[in-house]
Amino acid sequence: MTEIRLILPEEYEGERLDKALAELLRRSRNFVQQAMEAGGVLLNGRPVKKSAVIGPGDEVLCRFPEPVELSAQPEDIPLDIRYEDADLLVVNKCRGMVVHPAPGNAEHTLVNALLYHCKKGPEGPSALSGINGVIRPGIVHRIDKDTSGLLVVAKNDFAHAALAEQIAAHSFTREYRAVVHGTLNPPEGVIDAPIGRSVRDRKRMAVTEQGSRPARTHYSLVEQYEKFADVSLALETGRTHQIRVHMAHIGHPVAGDPLYGLQPKANELAIVRGLNGQCLHARLIGFMHPKTGEYVEIESELPDYFREFLGKIG
Repeated sequence: MTEIRLILPEEYEGERLDKALAELLRRSRNFVQQAMEAGGVLLNGRPVKKSAVIGPGDEVLCRFPEPVELSAQPEDIPLDIRYEDADLLVVNKCRGMVVHPAPGNAEHTLVNALLYHCKKGPEGPSALSGINGVIRPGIVHRIDKDTSGLLVVAKNDFAHAALAEQIAAHSFTREYRAVVHGTLNPPEGVIDAPIGRSVRDRKRMAVTEQGSRPARTHYSLVEQYEKFADVSLALETGRTHQIRVHMAHIGHPVAGDPLYGLQPKANELAIVRGLNGQCLHARLIGFMHPKTGEYVEIESELPDYFREFLGKIG
């Protein structure tokens, strides 16, 4: 059995436990509900029903079955590893790489590359946490396919649970750089707007009060150009597409964003289309190491596509 112990963050008070655990542990809600029905989830030391609601200071202990044999296949794909030890690694994901297998992307993902990189001997299983199951082993958090930059990957369940708890408590540092449309005014600020699934298009997220979660993004101007702005951003929360949704919400969508971006004017079309996706880079992550308790901070330089776009708009 895999055991995970969590003190539930205050922002989840009043919500259903199964929904919160599915989000915090990045498991399906059905998986969590099955574990609850089997007595594998204890809330403050007691088994709970699927309809249990979270109260102040609640502590949960989850006992999940050991993951089955991994179905994603190892692939010898080069990785840009920026930090690695026995418990975790930090990878600088290239733009265009999908993080984990999904319908339509069963191969050539970051997970396939990690399974090869973390093999235990020539024929042994991969040394990655099993909390997220057979398709997303080791994946603690994600960035979009066309977003480049840093991701932390857990090699065991202890590290995974500790990192997930830091993310839930908003003590996990994530900083980004982006190029956005328009003149940024004011040049710095905080976007505090809840994000949930769009009722018009289920593939999109939106600022909404319906079925949403709190979301806060800090931004500051790095350099203003004639029609674009180079911006530094820090996540206080980590909702799906958070930066892309928030910047579009304030009228400054990320350049090249296919979901939330502006339709460029004729004289800007070629330069933006050349990006082939959003100009967004995860440049820094910081966290307390699960084993040593020491703060670890990793930075990544701006990739070529980002610097080349800055040169074109400048």
